[in-house]
Amino acid sequence: MDNDYLIALTQNCLIAGVDEAGRGPLAGPVVAAAVILDPLRPIDGLADSKILSERKRDSLFEIIKANALSWSVAMASVEEIDELNILQATLLAMQRAVNGLAIQPDEVLVDGNRLPKLPMPAQAIIKGDSKVQAISAASILAKVERDKIMVDYHKKYPNFSFHQHKGYGTAQHVNEIKQFGFLEIHRKTFNPLRTLILQQKL
Repeated sequence: MDNDYLIALTQNCLIAGVDEAGRGPLAGPVVAAAVILDPLRPIDGLADSKILSERKRDSLFEIIKANALSWSVAMASVEEIDELNILQATLLAMQRAVNGLAIQPDEVLVDGNRLPKLPMPAQAIIKGDSKVQAISAASILAKVERDKIMVDYHKKYPNFSFHQHKGYGTAQHVNEIKQFGFLEIHRKTFNPLRTLILQQKL
């Protein structure tokens, strides 16, 4: 962990880590999580959710929820993404996650380079999910929670392999859209959907 962040973490203040999952997909909500870890109950194996196996993420998901001082998961809907744009919807989801914490943190550390509007001090940390354990924990909660939502969408819409591509713009997903059309959970402002919709109107 970098010394810059250790300074913030050694002042006996409650630190919440915040991260999101699902900025890039063509379908489904963007999900954010906020986590305040308990320094007396350290969790081994925390890392950026993207480098962990699904099995490891699922295991840590339960461990984090059981051992954190406080945690919260929130989201912004497809409608909010299309109305606000994905950046603003992501910041909204992060704000909701922090507001959902049972304990108010003294400071918030957010993965990335942009901050949501918060009532407490906050820092944006590039690649924070690999530098700060609380952000790593938040990335795991957000990723696992969003994947669960997408698996449920596959059950609701069996023509779409959401359990596999999780809504990302894979060739398989784009072919499913062309074959079966758009769903209400698709982000209409994202390409290639936006282009396909415009072509249909011509």
